[in-house]
Amino acid sequence: MKLEVMPKQRAMEAEQREEAMEISGLELWKHEKLAKIFLPPPPPPMMPAAAAAACEGATLVPPLNFAMVDDGIFRSGFPAAANFRFLKSLNLRSIVYLCPEPYPETNAEFLAMNGIKLHQFGIEGRKEPFVNIPDDKIREALKVVLDVRNQPLLIHCKRGKHRTGCVVGCLRKLQKWCLSSVFDEYQRFAAAKARSTDQRFMELFDISSLKHLTASHC
Repeated sequence: MKLEVMPKQRAMEAEQREEAMEISGLELWKHEKLAKIFLPPPPPPMMPAAAAAACEGATLVPPLNFAMVDDGIFRSGFPAAANFRFLKSLNLRSIVYLCPEPYPETNAEFLAMNGIKLHQFGIEGRKEPFVNIPDDKIREALKVVLDVRNQPLLIHCKRGKHRTGCVVGCLRKLQKWCLSSVFDEYQRFAAAKARSTDQRFMELFDISSLKHLTASHC
């Protein structure tokens, strides 16, 4: 006996099949969307070893406490081999070295290879209350610094704080800076190691015999 399906029942069955297909399609879409959301990003392209080495070698690293003092005049702590590439970029003609110890062989070779002249003024790096700042050596160092034939140049001692700070502070007096500005700059580099003896020396330093050398800087 053949059962005849009523038109209404056929319509209901067709509607149920459509709903099932829609649900199935929705679940599939959700699955695809989630897969796209949680898909991990592609790894970055690997840099060739040669390119990485070249990039690292091109890094310019300034010495400790490096700063520009004036056009063609720079200051810093003692340069290490890692700073040579940076120093080379400055096209230095001279280095004013304020320590009494012999210049390291590695540094001396760098100067020779790049045609940089060394001017050494050996000032002992002592702690208070035994600090003795030789007026004559500061004065001679300033003559080298102010001679444009020696520029661009770098002034440095060990840390770029006290001896270098005194030379730069006396230069600022020649440039007619007020004492409060001279001391502010000195303290910015010396920080907690600032010495009253250094500041007293700069305050009393007589610039009258050097004024004729400052035309290009004041």
